[in-house]
Amino acid sequence: MEPQRLEAFSDGVVAILITILVLEFHVPASGAWSALRPMLPTFYTYALSFVFIGIYWNNHHHMLQLTDRINGGILWANLHLLFWLSLVPFVTAWMGTHLFQAAPTALYGMVLLGAALAYIILQQAIIRVQGSDSMLAAAVGGDRKGKISALCYIAAIVLAFVRPGVADALYVTVALVWLIPDRRIEGLFTR
Repeated sequence: MEPQRLEAFSDGVVAILITILVLEFHVPASGAWSALRPMLPTFYTYALSFVFIGIYWNNHHHMLQLTDRINGGILWANLHLLFWLSLVPFVTAWMGTHLFQAAPTALYGMVLLGAALAYIILQQAIIRVQGSDSMLAAAVGGDRKGKISALCYIAAIVLAFVRPGVADALYVTVALVWLIPDRRIEGLFTR
């Protein structure tokens, strides 16, 4: 299979997920600015989740640009990633409705952790097929940034039960770290 088919399929799923995210917004009952205030937690979680999905989309695109062949293992690893990303609209809605409450904050982190681990699995599946001397393997290296992000998610999940606000701050921190496209891969396109 061509990597472009996998990328196109994944792009379609991501577009649907972003659309589902925005469907959580309901028109306020009044036309006053104050009617938007109760929607702020929903907007916060929407924006955070939009950024996370955008980060995965961006990095996924760059990773597949360095991929020249796809096998069944890569297909399943990609579906595994899409599974976790497909849960983002649900946990976004729950956390947006119950901001700074333990269970929704922890489950949000569990889904982010699942997506992060699935991305690492996909990355490793591609490297196995491409070879340890591939451009992707060279760009990723030890993937310290990915591993640190996973540890932050684990810490945030635990903190969600004692300090949900701190857990949310950790989620924002990870998003900010990844907001700039992965320079390890991005640099290979400018050479």
